[in-house]
Amino acid sequence: MLEMKRRFFLAGTAAILAAPSMSFAQSAPAKGGTLKISVDQAASVIHPLLTRVNPEYMITELLYSNLTRLKVDMSIEPDLAESWTANDALTEWTFKLRTGVTFHDGSAFTANDVVATFKAILDPATASPGRNNVGPIADIVAVDDATVLFKLSTAYADLPVSVAYTNARIIPASIATGDLKSLSTKAVGTGPFKLVSYEPDRLIVVERNEKYYDPARPYLDRVEVQVFPDISAEGSALISGNIDIISTIQPTEFLRIDGTDGIDALRTPSGQFCNINFGCDTAPFNDARVRKAIALTVDREAMVGFVTEGFGTTGNDTPLNPSYQFFKSVKQREANIEEAKKLLAEAGFPNGLEATLIASDRPAVRTQLAVALREMAKEAGITINVQTMPHATYLEQVWKKGSFYVGFYNMQPTPDGIFKLLYTSDAAWNETRWNNKDFDALVAEARGTTDEEKRTELYTKAQEIMNEEVPSIIPSFFDVLAAKRSWVQNFEAHPRASVFRLDYVSLSSDAPKRG
Repeated sequence: MLEMKRRFFLAGTAAILAAPSMSFAQSAPAKGGTLKISVDQAASVIHPLLTRVNPEYMITELLYSNLTRLKVDMSIEPDLAESWTANDALTEWTFKLRTGVTFHDGSAFTANDVVATFKAILDPATASPGRNNVGPIADIVAVDDATVLFKLSTAYADLPVSVAYTNARIIPASIATGDLKSLSTKAVGTGPFKLVSYEPDRLIVVERNEKYYDPARPYLDRVEVQVFPDISAEGSALISGNIDIISTIQPTEFLRIDGTDGIDALRTPSGQFCNINFGCDTAPFNDARVRKAIALTVDREAMVGFVTEGFGTTGNDTPLNPSYQFFKSVKQREANIEEAKKLLAEAGFPNGLEATLIASDRPAVRTQLAVALREMAKEAGITINVQTMPHATYLEQVWKKGSFYVGFYNMQPTPDGIFKLLYTSDAAWNETRWNNKDFDALVAEARGTTDEEKRTELYTKAQEIMNEEVPSIIPSFFDVLAAKRSWVQNFEAHPRASVFRLDYVSLSSDAPKRG
């Protein structure tokens, strides 16, 4: 039975996913036009190996390609790789690459570019968030110009998914091994669009790559990404037709525009969440009793209503929910003020405690969550002082450094992806510094098996440990919300939230004509 599952898995990744997208069975969308899409914060980083937030992921997705990419149903499809296979032990993966592909500077794409890109990602000096999220890669070898062999340090079933990671865009070998920093101000990818201008706080413009490997795409001539720090002004711009898509819209604006003539409000369930991160190496949060006490003050149903405006589901202090494969629920934590007080007293705080909780101003739900927690914790004698700061300041001064702050994270393609991003000891963004060896071992074992029942069992045990230890509070999950004008075709809100697929988007004949 296990062998059958393994063979089905490999057949699915190497054959079924290598087939053309079903969208090509439909009539071809019209070509041409300029799409205006808005984001709510600056795309401050354009380097594809270093991006951190959704607007940056959007820009690099337009300009670069991965080996594979995520469809809206969270399955993968070919990008620069046409097919892939693994050995029986799942320790070696061979990717067959597209031929005849060129970078925007005219240079040919080959296996050497893949090798150099992944070696740059894995180099600690690069400081790429993708380093611990592209899989346990021990070595990468160019077998020939169109074949790449990944040699892994351990069995890993999710490699075809992990190479679709937002920081695993392929760059030229000449840059990866040379002036890597140059990609901070220029873009040299194989993606569907080429960079025209880059003003990170205001406007980023790209135009169609006429030499893209798929001659049918992209359909648009040009995409303008506009930065709208004012959420209300962003919604008004959509209503007036000055922009075509709001890539991520807040619940209040979603409710305002929903039902407006000519606008489609888009909503999809997701594993996206805000969390309250504890610095588990810093007093008083190095005591699990303190962390659990704060978690026990949270009314999760009320938090869904207050923070997500009803556009979400309850959380249980782990980053997994039913949107993920291999998810199995563990006992739901309920608010218990008396138990919270008891735990605080046992931890040496019989009269309660006081702490400052920091929240970025983007997205606004961070502050909403912080304020809600402040009010809920009062009854247990916990005084929380909420400090809000500009997002750029938060990224520089607090993120991965603070001991009590509000995070915001997209759904990852797999459970392994979210655990290795945030919660294992070697996580790319190990902001809680929890470093639990038992948890690490369960995640490591799960990534090396394709047996679904076994993986579910291992991930359930990992959730149980996390739920008990509470390295962070995850009170609720958000639906992904977006909005578009009705003349925009083939755009959907992606559950991953950091995937946009704008090369599939087209404009109907009633779209405004823009010069």
